[in-house]
Amino acid sequence: MEIAEIIYRGELRTEAKHLRSGQIIITDAPPDNQGKGQAFSPTDLMSTSLGCCMVTIMGIAARTHEFDIDGTRIKIAKVMAANPRRVIEIHVEFDLPHHDYTDKQKNLLEIAAKTCPVAFSLHPDIKQVVTFNY
Repeated sequence: MEIAEIIYRGELRTEAKHLRSGQIIITDAPPDNQGKGQAFSPTDLMSTSLGCCMVTIMGIAARTHEFDIDGTRIKIAKVMAANPRRVIEIHVEFDLPHHDYTDKQKNLLEIAAKTCPVAFSLHPDIKQVVTFNY
């Protein structure tokens, strides 16, 4: 099933359209790779997707167990390597709202995050550093 259509706009920029919703994402090469850095780079999106997927699965787990994580904020950082140029590390830091989460809820959230589809889809050589701040 097709999910997206991508058009190369020149100057190292792409426009990706989500076919079901019509939403558009622009990507730009980063300044350290000949780009302008005016939008997410493809590796930024890959790294960001990990955090988005993790919190989505955490949200499903929280909903299933009747508590919420609304307002959770996530910081994403990536570490690049050369030869070949690639992401070697993604840091995901969760700042959860101040609720009195039980140890069981914390464990449930952490397992949910680390078992999301994107986490399992990334190559095992990409180190995933995940931090939870409750």
